Amino acid sequence: MKEIGGQALIEGVLMLSPEKIAIALRKNKKIITKVEKRNQSTKILKKIPFLRGLVALIEMLYIGTKALLYSTEVSAGEDEEITKTELSLTLLLSIIIGVGLFIALPLYLTKLFTSERIAFNILDGIFRIIIFITYIFVIGFSKEIKRVYQYHGAEHMAVHCHESKKALTVNNVKQFPPEHPRCGTAFLLIVLMVSILLFSLVWHESWLIKFIQRIVLIPVVASISYEILKVSAKFKFLKFLTYPGLWLQKLTTRQPSKDQIEVAITAIKKVL
Repeated sequence: MKEIGGQALIEGVLMLSPEKIAIALRKNKKIITKVEKRNQSTKILKKIPFLRGLVALIEMLYIGTKALLYSTEVSAGEDEEITKTELSLTLLLSIIIGVGLFIALPLYLTKLFTSERIAFNILDGIFRIIIFITYIFVIGFSKEIKRVYQYHGAEHMAVHCHESKKALTVNNVKQFPPEHPRCGTAFLLIVLMVSILLFSLVWHESWLIKFIQRIVLIPVVASISYEILKVSAKFKFLKFLTYPGLWLQKLTTRQPSKDQIEVAITAIKKVL
């Protein structure tokens, strides 16, 4: 069975198979679709443990951002192609905001409370998790984000239905939960937990060096986290590792409407 992944978009869903990328968007009560072949140049790299996590993360960041911008354009009624410059600037801005919010800010707050090695790394990790959860919770009050969270739920439910080998119908999809153990939200939470342990192994008194260490070690943290997620999904006795991510998805998913489920079904059918 093909492993299918996805992402919620503005009024739509992105679905990925090993060979295809499909976008399905709801526009004026109709479903608009866009299908592309997936670049196979990184196929060999994705088979190498630890390296595959970093490759998958970079690829998904690129594909996901491009799809999100496309969905924004369709929703706004614009009919323009996304330029590489626009995509690069959006990615760069996202990275800067992410680094500032989830690395620089926790480090600064921790510095105000302690400078002891073990306490510092634990508190830094706790602040990072609190900021992450608070961010997800706060943006969830936005009407637009609530709909994105509904499409997020529809995406997961459709993938669950496919993995259960049931026909992709609205009634069948409705039987499944909106949370999924392979969700990117679960991955990010594992990243936060792994970072606490890894950053405890490296230490420097300088705040600037600590900041640089955290930037440099992002690929290492992402690679280890990806392997943990893959292993936990494969072996049932490690299922408990997915529980925190599933709990967090209570914030990032909502029960979708029939129309939203139809969009997710359309997208997944396009990549099968």
